[in-house]
This record gives sequence, C-alpha cells and structure tokens, in this order.
Amino acid sequence: MTRRVQLVLLCEDRQHETFVRQFLKKMGWEKSVGRIRVKIAPPGKGAAEQFVRNEYPIELKEHRKVRNRVATALIVVRDGDNQGLVYRVQELSKACELHGIEPRQDDEAVAIVIPTWNIETWIAYLTGETVDETKSDYPRLQRQRDCRPQVEALVEMCRHREFRQPLPQSLKTACEECRRLVSLMSTR
Repeated sequence: MTRRVQLVLLCEDRQHETFVRQFLKKMGWEKSVGRIRVKIAPPGKGAAEQFVRNEYPIELKEHRKVRNRVATALIVVRDGDNQGLVYRVQELSKACELHGIEPRQDDEAVAIVIPTWNIETWIAYLTGETVDETKSDYPRLQRQRDCRPQVEALVEMCRHREFRQPLPQSLKTACEECRRLVSLMSTR
C-alpha cells in the first residue's frame, strides 16, 4: 500500500505552481501525493521572493511538527534573479536562523528549487534554446498552462536521465533535489 503524503508547495507565483504541479502529475506523483497545499506570494503585496523567504521558516517548522504524524514533503520555489542559486539557498538558511529554527537537514523531505534567472530560463531551455542563466530576457508565457510541452520535455529527460547539453546548473540542481526528495519519501 502506497502511503499518501501531504505536499506543501511554497512559491513566488502561479507560473511556478503550474510548472511544479504539471511536473508532479506527469511523473506520476499525484498517485502518492495526497492533498497539495499551495502558498503563493500575493500579487501586488511586495516582493514575491521576500514572501517565500519569510514564509519558509514557518513552513519548515510546521513540516517538522507534522512529519511524525503524517508523511509530508515541502517544495520551495523561488527565482534566483540576479543573486543566483547558492545565494538564494543561503538566504533561506539565514531566514531560518533569524526565526530561531535550524536550517533544512539532509534527511528532511524538503526540496529547494531555484530557477536562475527565473522559470522562463528553464522554459526556454526546454523549448530547445541554449540559455544563459545570467540573462533575464526570456519571454513569459501568455498563460501559465502553456508550459505543458516544456514540462513534458523535462519529464522525458528525467525518466531517461539524459539531458540536452548545456544543461542549466539551476535545473541540474533542481533535478538532484527532486531525486533526493523521492528517495526520502520512499523510505518513510
């Protein structure tokens, strides 16, 4: 019997949510993932990256409280912008420290996904473009759901573990985070 998990998705915007939900669905995770609770930065209420940074320690603390009663997973998505992957992860650790919470541990079912410059960079790569993660000028989709073909391309690459080169570093790291999350969830 597969144990159903509750997944919390903390992200900056609807494009992040749509991309991740489509990925989970195409990878077949919806069969093992129970309820998905999504927390998105409210539009027009300040910097979305700051919202995620502020909410992360709260969600991590909640994750730790309920993981003993219910198998849970937390996926955090925020754009790297001009700060990049490493800096954005460090910011999340610092936010935890400011709240008196220990940063994420290796054995916790928490994935931190940082598209750099932004999710549009990944979408451009998955469309077939060679991308530069230091540039922010990749076009936004007219509708969030228009990312489906790109998500399908990513799923195929993940299933075969063959990625078109050059693979953006932030996408490579996100794939490693997802593999780590799957591994942790399968042992619970």
